[in-house]
Amino acid sequence: MRFEAPSARFLPDGRRLLLQQGPIDLVVDAVGEPEAVRAAHEAAILRFDGLLAELCDELQLLRTAVSRTSPRPLGPVARRMHAAVSPFAETSFITPMAAVAGSVAQEILGVMCAAAPLTRAYVNNGGDIALHLSPGEQFRIGLVKRPDRPEFFATATIRPEDGVAGIATSGYPGRSFSLGIAEAVTVLAPTAAMADAAATMIANAIDLPGHPAIERLSASSVQSDSDLGERLVTRNVGPLAVAEIETALAAGLAEAERLRAAGLIVSAAMHLQGVSRALATPMIVQEDPERRLARA
Repeated sequence: MRFEAPSARFLPDGRRLLLQQGPIDLVVDAVGEPEAVRAAHEAAILRFDGLLAELCDELQLLRTAVSRTSPRPLGPVARRMHAAVSPFAETSFITPMAAVAGSVAQEILGVMCAAAPLTRAYVNNGGDIALHLSPGEQFRIGLVKRPDRPEFFATATIRPEDGVAGIATSGYPGRSFSLGIAEAVTVLAPTAAMADAAATMIANAIDLPGHPAIERLSASSVQSDSDLGERLVTRNVGPLAVAEIETALAAGLAEAERLRAAGLIVSAAMHLQGVSRALATPMIVQEDPERRLARA
């Protein structure tokens, strides 16, 4: 598998760095003293070079379902992916690819913070984001109604004491496949890799199996090399009754609460056909006063 050489350039604002190669597009932002920011950017560029090749070297294993006896990957990003999905492997089908975007973002942010003291920093890998905050700093994040549209239904204000260093969003209209019907599930977690994996699992739980308004196709028929194989993935969801929407979201809330109780996530919010739900936390606030964000 061959890709063009990695590229690095600044976006028009002159502050954010864009790192690209193959399917990876990272937006990198760092705040601190000029020398520290420069050192962090250099570390990010250096680590990015070769990262995709590392993943491709173990791609067959990374596309294989994790089990108690499955071998562990060798590379640091691949090992992080495996560790993030392992808590779900005993009860669900899941491969390390469910945590690839968050794990890559976390790897790049890690080398940046190791290279220089930064006030704030983030690495955004297509909506899966690794965060760094110094004491007294905060991020305000918009939660989207759909991964493919920049329209918010809520905001999350994150501070260092919240224990959130990763955010991820999953949903059937996004760039990755989903077994569920949620348009968006956003998870706040202790790491970006865990946020990525947990968002996938919560999104899968929001479902109405066998419903005639839901169009599903085998993953392999849409993408021949999908790690999901012949499993049916959601391609479109027709209009649902209010009671059906509530039933589907209730299943997602139950899964999110289970993961929070296990210490895997800090909070989560979800959206389906105009209805939003979230775990109770002061971090998440409804953006639109016309739509009440219910709390579990």
